[in-house]
Amino acid sequence: MRITGIVRYQNIGPGFWGIIDKSGIEWRPIHMPEQLKYEGATVSIIGREVEEGMSIFMWGKAIQITSFSTIDAK
Repeated sequence: MRITGIVRYQNIGPGFWGIIDKSGIEWRPIHMPEQLKYEGATVSIIGREVEEGMSIFMWGKAIQITSFSTIDAK
């Protein structure tokens, strides 16, 4: 699946990076690439939704990114 959205740092628990797509769906990348970790950046990613057995994060849908590009870095 292809997702275009805005990168946001979530200061919940230990903190983590997420992506909020144009329709408002929250995505929590597993092992988010360092190149995407810029607050407010617009990114396009290709990945697949994954099921997690357990997670400390109660935010967003888990996704494994297979490729990505930055559209607009703030």
